[in-house]
Amino acid sequence: MTNDERRSKCTRCFRFVLAILLIIPPSTLASVKGKPTQLNGFKAVRIHYSPLNKMIMSVRINGRRASLLVDTGSNQIILDTAAAASSGVQPSQDGLRYIRQTRINGRLLPVALAQSLTAGAMSFGSTQVTLRESRHWDAGDTPIDGVLGLDVLTRHKAVINCRTKLIFFKVDQARQVDLSAVASTEKFTRIPLRREENGALTVPCSIRGQAACLFVDTGAFLTIFDQAFLKSVAIPIEATRVSAHFALGASRKVSAGQVNDLKIGGFKTPSAKFGVTALPNFTLRQGNARVGGILGMDMLYKYQGIIDLDGMNLFLK
Repeated sequence: MTNDERRSKCTRCFRFVLAILLIIPPSTLASVKGKPTQLNGFKAVRIHYSPLNKMIMSVRINGRRASLLVDTGSNQIILDTAAAASSGVQPSQDGLRYIRQTRINGRLLPVALAQSLTAGAMSFGSTQVTLRESRHWDAGDTPIDGVLGLDVLTRHKAVINCRTKLIFFKVDQARQVDLSAVASTEKFTRIPLRREENGALTVPCSIRGQAACLFVDTGAFLTIFDQAFLKSVAIPIEATRVSAHFALGASRKVSAGQVNDLKIGGFKTPSAKFGVTALPNFTLRQGNARVGGILGMDMLYKYQGIIDLDGMNLFLK
C-alpha cells in the first residue's frame, strides 16, 4: 500500500469517526417549532441530549436530583451504587438484605426500593431499582446516575419522541389514543414493535431481501449491524479505527459497510454507510428473533423516530 493510499484510508476512518460524533449537532437540539407538546391523557417530560447522542432525563430520587439515561435496551431501572446511597436508597427493612437479586448479562445484582421517583410533573411512585457500579456508563461530559429502563417506560405506556425531546407518560388509562392516524397525516411510516420473551424491543428489517430484525436501543448512540449478517448478504466491509463498547466491558472493532437498500418495516432508508461489528452473543440473543443489528439514536433522531409503547409501534419519517 502506498503512502497516499494509507492517507486516504486514514481520512475515510477519520470521517467515519466524525460522522459518529456529530450525528446530533448541538445547534439542532432546540425544540422543533410547531410540534405539539401535549398528548391527551399523558404527562410530558422533557429530556435533553448529551454528547454521543445520549438521551438524558432529569429526575428526583427520594427528593434528590439525578440524571438517568433513557434506555430501551434495559429492562429495568439501574442506579449507580454511590448515587443510590446519596439518595437514601437502602436495603430492605431488616437492614441486612436487599429486596432480591436480579441477573443482568450474567451478573447477579442487588435490587433495592426507591420510595419516590419523579420527573417534571410526573410521579412514578415507589420503584424497585437495580444497583450497579457505573464504570461502563459514558455520556461525554454529562454525569449519569443510572438508566431509566423499559419497566417504567412500558408500565406508563410511554411515547418517546426522539426529535422533539419529549417523553409522554400515560396517566389516564381509560383514554384511547391512536397515534397511527395522526402519524399517517404527517407522512410517518408505522412499523410494528415487538416485545420479545426476554423483554427486548425489536422491529423487522431487511437488506437485499434478507429478513432480520433490529434491536431498538435508545441507549446506543450509533446504529450498527452484525458483521455476520452483512456478510451473509454480501455487503463489502472496510476496516476503521473505531471501537464499540458493550455491557460487561465487551469491546469490538467497528468496520464500515455501505448499505443501499435497508428497509425497516415498510420504511426505506436512503443509502448510507453504517457501522459493522461482531455483536456480542447477549445482544444477538433476543428471544427467538434473528437480530441483524442495533437501531440506535442516530437514526431514531434523523428519521424523527416516535416509539409508541401504548400502541406498540415505531414511527419513522
